[in-house]
Amino acid sequence: MDHMKALVLAAGKGTRLQTEGIDLPKVMRSADGKPLLHYVLTSLSFLPPKDIILVVGWKKEAVLAAFPQYPHAVQEQLNGTGGAVQFAAPLLQGFDGHLIVCCGDTPLMKKETFQSLARTHLQDGNACTLLSAHLDEGGSYGRVLREADGTFQRIVEARDCTPEQAACTEVNTGTYVFHVPSLLSVLDHLRNDNAQGELYLTDVPALLKAQGKRVGLCDTCSPDEMLGVNTVEQLAQVEALLRGEASHG
Repeated sequence: MDHMKALVLAAGKGTRLQTEGIDLPKVMRSADGKPLLHYVLTSLSFLPPKDIILVVGWKKEAVLAAFPQYPHAVQEQLNGTGGAVQFAAPLLQGFDGHLIVCCGDTPLMKKETFQSLARTHLQDGNACTLLSAHLDEGGSYGRVLREADGTFQRIVEARDCTPEQAACTEVNTGTYVFHVPSLLSVLDHLRNDNAQGELYLTDVPALLKAQGKRVGLCDTCSPDEMLGVNTVEQLAQVEALLRGEASHG
């Protein structure tokens, strides 16, 4: 894809996965014999490695040793997803194209889903396009709120939702495409006045919308694809799904 890069957030420690004496970074935990990050990078392989930037942090040497062919930025302070992109911003300066931002711990994301998100973004001329999914219940995911006409309004983190907002079942998958100059123009406006005290990338779409820029949605993500790994139970769940897919294809 012309003028498209990707940024993979891979700095997390995965505290709840620090079991059995394993102290690998979260994205290096193994599922069905390969690191979680391997699956994400395979699904992004429609882009050349030089255009896929890893944001690394905790125990970064393990990630860089396993995936040396990718450029990287170091998240010096684990201050949230918005902070991760701020640390990567120097590698994006002067790039007038578009950027897929995704998580390194979502091994079930399909190449076709990334491509459909990128296509929607380019066809609609958006400054930002969010990948959303529809769940039976929203659970702990941020809710995607829409205006009366169906366009994007904002994302509200689960812990900040009113009961009415919590009833919304369209959720944010943590995957986006941004027009890079638009993204860089608002990164410094992020604030950490939230329950976690972190800089949320989820605030960027609303900042862009406030500037009058186009923010779109692509709701083609399946509930399984968006599964991230934060706990040993979730690791077992994605591993079972990976093995199930392997046995069918």
